[in-house]
Amino acid sequence: MSQIGRPADTPRTFAQKALARASGHESVAVGEIVDARPDVALSHDNTAPIAEIWRQFGRDRVAIPERMAVTLDHAVPAPTVRHAENHAEVRAFVAEQGIGYFFEVGRGICHQVLSEEAVVLPGDLILGSDSHTPHFGWLGAFGAGVGRSEMAVIWATGELWLRVPESIRIRLDGALGEWVTTKDVALTLIGDLGADGALYRSVEFDGPAIGGLSLDSRAALVNMMAEMGAKNAYMPPDEEVFRYLTERLLTRPGRRTGRRPEPGEASGEVVARLRERALFPDAGTVYAAEHLLDLSSVQPQVARPHQVDDTVGVGELESVRVDQAFIGTCTNGRLEDLGAVHRVMAGRHTAPGTRMVIVPASSEVWSEALGRGWVADLVAAGAVFGTPGCGPCMGNHLGVLAPGEVCISSANRNFQGRMGDRGSEIYLASPAVVAASAVAGRIVHPLEVTG
Repeated sequence: MSQIGRPADTPRTFAQKALARASGHESVAVGEIVDARPDVALSHDNTAPIAEIWRQFGRDRVAIPERMAVTLDHAVPAPTVRHAENHAEVRAFVAEQGIGYFFEVGRGICHQVLSEEAVVLPGDLILGSDSHTPHFGWLGAFGAGVGRSEMAVIWATGELWLRVPESIRIRLDGALGEWVTTKDVALTLIGDLGADGALYRSVEFDGPAIGGLSLDSRAALVNMMAEMGAKNAYMPPDEEVFRYLTERLLTRPGRRTGRRPEPGEASGEVVARLRERALFPDAGTVYAAEHLLDLSSVQPQVARPHQVDDTVGVGELESVRVDQAFIGTCTNGRLEDLGAVHRVMAGRHTAPGTRMVIVPASSEVWSEALGRGWVADLVAAGAVFGTPGCGPCMGNHLGVLAPGEVCISSANRNFQGRMGDRGSEIYLASPAVVAASAVAGRIVHPLEVTG
C-alpha cells in the first residue's frame, strides 16, 4: 500500500481513512484527489439512462458487476408506459451484465433495502446515483451521491476520482424529549447552519447521545445531512450496529466473495470481523468546524416552503391548513416512523378534507407493520397505503399535489414543485407531527391530539 499526503501517524478524520482505504493508500490529506474504488455502486430507476452513457465508452461488460446494486424504487409500480419501458430496460441490463444485487418493484427504497440486506458494511465506500447516498453513514460507511455520467465511468472502469473532503464534527449530548425525533434534530441543524452549511464536507457525528438513539433514528439524521450539502455523513458504528448487520449477513444469501460469512461461522466471529473492518476518526483530529448540540434542547420543528433551512417550531404554524399528510421516503418511512404514526392516529381519524398517504420504505417494514396490526388501525383512521418505494416524494405518482394544495410531509425536500404542481406547498416535519396534523387538519404539535 502506497502513502501520499500527510504521514499516517497524523490524526485523521473518518473521511480521510475511508478514502485512503478505497484508493489503496496508507494515508491521504484533506483536499487531495484520489482514484477511489467503491465497494458498492448503487443505481435505481435511472440505471437505463446511465447504461446509455456507459455504452458510449464502447464497453460490452461492466467492470464491477459483483459490486453493483440496482433497485427499482422511484416510480413503482410503473405509473406510465414510459416508466414501464424504463423498468423493462433496467431488467434486461441487469440480466445481461450479471449484476450482483437487483431488487424488484415493491422491495423498497434503495437506501433502506441495501441496509436491510447488509450489502453495505462499516468502512465501505458506496457511491450512488442518488443524492441521499450519505444515508449509509449510519452503518459507519462513506456514502456519497454522484451524477449519472460519473456512475457510467464507475461501471466502465471500476473507480472514480474524489476529492478528500474537509470534515465537520457534530457532538450530540443529552437525550430527546417526548415527541422529539432525530428529524427535528436534523431540521434544527439545517436551520442553524443553512442548506449549504456542509457543502462538500464530511459530517461526522459523535458524542454520548448516539448510543441512546435507535438505529432507525440514526439513519434519519444521517440521511438528512444531504440537505445541508454534505458529501457524506458518518456515525461511529457500535455493538448494536454490528449485531444488526451480523443477523442479516447470516440469514441473507449474497454473491460477493469475502463479504458473507463462511458456512458454519458463528455470530461472534462475524461481529469481530465487522468490528475490525470499522473505521473511526482519531482523537485529536482537527476539523474544519465543530458544533455541540444538546438533544434535550431540541423541540419539534417544521421546514416551511420552499427551503429546507427555513425552519420554525411547530407552535408557530398552527393556523396552516393541511390537504395532504405524507409519511414515507428514505428519511422517515421505517418501522419506528410508522409506529409513531400509529401511536398518534390509532382510534382517531383524519380530519374532513385532509387525506393521509403512507408509503413504507421497504417490504420488510410493510410486512412488520401488517403483523403488528398497525396497517389495519391506520386504514381505519383514514390512511391510504402505497407500494413500498419512494412514492410521491419526487412528484411522479401516488399522491402528487394540485395547485394551491398544502402537504405536510416526513420527506427530506420541500422545493417548489417537488411533489406536484408548482403552486402547491410542502412543509417538512417528523412522522408524529405529520400524523397529528392529519388528525387536526392543520399543522399541530402531537400533544394537541394525544393530550
